[in-house]
Amino acid sequence: MQNLQEINSIQTEKTISIFQLIESSGIGGIIIIGILFILLIMVIYIYFERLFAIKSASIIDKDFMPQIRTHILKGKIDNAKILCQSIDTPVARLLEKGVSRIGRPLEDINSALENSGKIEIYKLEKNVSILATISGVAPMIGFLGTVIGMILSIFEIANAGGNIDMQLLSNGLYTAMTTTVAGLVVGIIGYIAYNHLVVKTNKIIYQMEAISLEFFDLLNEPA
Repeated sequence: MQNLQEINSIQTEKTISIFQLIESSGIGGIIIIGILFILLIMVIYIYFERLFAIKSASIIDKDFMPQIRTHILKGKIDNAKILCQSIDTPVARLLEKGVSRIGRPLEDINSALENSGKIEIYKLEKNVSILATISGVAPMIGFLGTVIGMILSIFEIANAGGNIDMQLLSNGLYTAMTTTVAGLVVGIIGYIAYNHLVVKTNKIIYQMEAISLEFFDLLNEPA
């Protein structure tokens, strides 16, 4: 019975919360983990802000292009432009540029669509590159904490002589391990968020390309 109580006591002593673990990592570890926490908040904010924006931009009414086709074939160019302007999506804004240049050479229309497409893609990818940067920087910041922690541990060993204080030594090891884990976690989350947004953005780019081709086919139809 006494041995069982001793085992439970040992297990209780080994239990440590995340906050205690961070606190045990020392001032250097706390600063680095604080920086990583800020980066994590940035990742979460940018991801959801862009996700909702991209989701809204990807909505296309199935009757949109048939209505544009009908207006153009009937010569009602102004009605087609008004329809495009009434819809706040990249595809509609792209097509509005093309409709407004009907009557000009196809090369001019194609150039206008390409330039408009680049602008729309830039808007969709706003701040997404920050996620890629954070996914690469966060692990490096974590490894910086690892180096700092190991330096602290080596410093304690060098100054301990024959008596090594395990408590002081553990502080350096806590710094090394906690910052490494925190950096990797933030980096992984940032990397996943970045790639998911890239996939979503590419879908809209394919939509714009498909609409552009359909629009040029419409212009090339015999009168």
